[in-house]
Amino acid sequence: MRVPLGRSSLYVAPLAFGGNVFGWSADQAASFALLDAFTEAGFSLVDTADVYSAWVPGNQGGESETLIGRWLAQGGGRRERIVIATKVAKWGPRRGLAPANIQAAVEDSLRRLGTDVIDLYQAHEDDASVPLEDTLSAFARLIEQGKVRAIGASNYSAARLAQALDVSERHGLPRYETLQPEYNLYDRAGFEAQLQPLARERGLGVINYYSLASGFLTGKYRSRADLGKSRARGGAVAKYLDARGLRILAALDAVAAGHRGATPAQVALAWLIARPSIVAPIASATSVAQLQELIAAARLSLSADEIAALDTASAGG
Repeated sequence: MRVPLGRSSLYVAPLAFGGNVFGWSADQAASFALLDAFTEAGFSLVDTADVYSAWVPGNQGGESETLIGRWLAQGGGRRERIVIATKVAKWGPRRGLAPANIQAAVEDSLRRLGTDVIDLYQAHEDDASVPLEDTLSAFARLIEQGKVRAIGASNYSAARLAQALDVSERHGLPRYETLQPEYNLYDRAGFEAQLQPLARERGLGVINYYSLASGFLTGKYRSRADLGKSRARGGAVAKYLDARGLRILAALDAVAAGHRGATPAQVALAWLIARPSIVAPIASATSVAQLQELIAAARLSLSADEIAALDTASAGG
């Protein structure tokens, strides 16, 4: 099954791979194996950013894009099998959405990726210091130059996103076709209150991040003692270990038990895939075995009663 990214010409399978692990918890060999397995299974959308993975000691940012570029350089039709989504403006030397910065950043990303065009180029965060018309005009030039196919927004408020869409319409500029917010079974209110209605009204495709709440929704972390299982993720998971979080895990367990061989992670992703406006939740893996588990979520169909049980367990977030 292929679903459109907003009103663009891009179509993707309903699960995206989070490339933040490339150059961090997945080295080159692991990254290549993951990309091969993901695309061979019929999935295509790989999300990265120019700053991934700058948080790793010794890294400068761009490592994820570089590894994707090396994978593409192996040929064999790899470029045709992948939809590349990357981002600009989060931090570092290319921070901000000034036109000159966007133009320089896209050249950097294209060089690292070893490709002529980026399928989906996203503003990593809002930059209120630059007029929206200037930012969108810069993106328009990239599309005219054939360097970008479509554009998207990440971490925008509903008010600013609506304003950007209005500016695009008013001035005949390309519009943000996608939105990338934080959204999962635990973190719901921030997206559902205002961004979800806007996305549905304006026909945006949502590719949400932290789909598994930094791994909490896999069920791997159920007590403080479990946090030591992962140096990379343990600290981020601690905030979910409350009564509501444990209630959500119990509901995931119950639903998974009703589907032979299903896991909490698969159920959490299937819940997202079934949500209005969600095109492809982003999830990461560091091994092919983990990836195969996540991919199976796209084939898991939840009943209305199961979705209602998960909604009830996660209410209040």
